[in-house]
Amino acid sequence: MTLPAALIDRLRRVRLLALDVDGVLTDGRLYFQADGIEIKAFHTQDGHGLKLLKRVGIHVALITGRDSSMVSQRAAALGIDHVHQGSEDKLSTLRELCQRLDIELEQVAYCGDDLPDLAAIKRCGVGITVPNAPDYMHTHADWITERLGATALHAKFAIHCLKLRALGRGARHLSARS
Repeated sequence: MTLPAALIDRLRRVRLLALDVDGVLTDGRLYFQADGIEIKAFHTQDGHGLKLLKRVGIHVALITGRDSSMVSQRAAALGIDHVHQGSEDKLSTLRELCQRLDIELEQVAYCGDDLPDLAAIKRCGVGITVPNAPDYMHTHADWITERLGATALHAKFAIHCLKLRALGRGARHLSARS
């Protein structure tokens, strides 16, 4: 997939990747054991991609409307420090985080898949959604991923960002394609 030049320019400025969880890091389905314990499936390649982003100085945040111990466990395993669960207003949560990190909303890539994510997608520098998100999300997103949530879509995003960072340092042999 070739990215438009305007999107590439905005991706180069990204200092924070903020993500919804259900439908973005997971496939959106909720699994419960008989005892009420919630189970979520995360893709290992996404975890690796998020770690790579952190390694090159891009902050990673999870902003979800639900509260889940599985999200806390996954974030801890990946070293994600910015975890906001039970957020009823994701844009306000994102603004507060940006203020703490001294980051402008234009330097944020936000990936979400449904109505609670729409305001953040519309306001941040790069709004990202998944192919199975509702049409109104597609209308406002800058980038509709080729992959569904929980299918290594963030690994692919990380690769794009890493290539752009390398290109910015003179490694011209890399392309923005992956």
